[in-house]
Amino acid sequence: MDPIPETPTHGTIDLARVLVIVEGTNDIEFLRRISLTLHAHDSDLPNLAEMEQQGQLVFVPFGGSNLPSWIYRFASLGKPEFFLLDHEVPPETEQRQELAEVINQRSQCRATLTTKRSLENYLHPAAIREVAPIELAFGDFDPVAILVAKQLYENGLHDRPWELLSRRSQNRLSSRAKRWLNTQVAAHMTIDYLQERDPAGEIATWLTTIGQLAHSV
Repeated sequence: MDPIPETPTHGTIDLARVLVIVEGTNDIEFLRRISLTLHAHDSDLPNLAEMEQQGQLVFVPFGGSNLPSWIYRFASLGKPEFFLLDHEVPPETEQRQELAEVINQRSQCRATLTTKRSLENYLHPAAIREVAPIELAFGDFDPVAILVAKQLYENGLHDRPWELLSRRSQNRLSSRAKRWLNTQVAAHMTIDYLQERDPAGEIATWLTTIGQLAHSV
């Protein structure tokens, strides 16, 4: 989980047409890259990185914890808000769904849970192989960052087995792998890879919703 970054200033937010509230900076990196790829394929889908550069959109990372305190944090600004929440695993999934329902009752606010565990689960194993010599198969609810961190560590031919590393060391390596996945690997995702990993077009639906919210004011 990312540390909680600084909240964007109200001056920055005041100029935005929509706030995209996500769990951490890795989610922002993923959305910037994937929206660029999808926009190049379908110009009707918004390029979130471009919207951000133009001041139309502000990403707000809330750090992945204490979500209830963020539900109404920007309500007084009257800005459309889009919350993207990782599905995670029960019982956390149910708790997040309940909070999403509360958010969706607010005017010009939308919240959605990913159908997969996290954004890393939308990446394609072939894109991972293009960046590093890793053969990895994973399902929709596997902890991808941990699996990648373990393989990268073992590929380094370390004497100490992964299982004997401290939890702190494993978490540190997993955080590095998560960053790597959402930047370098996400940049290697093609339309074909996306269609295979997201055949229902879930990501495109998020982008469409963000675009609609941005033009609702």
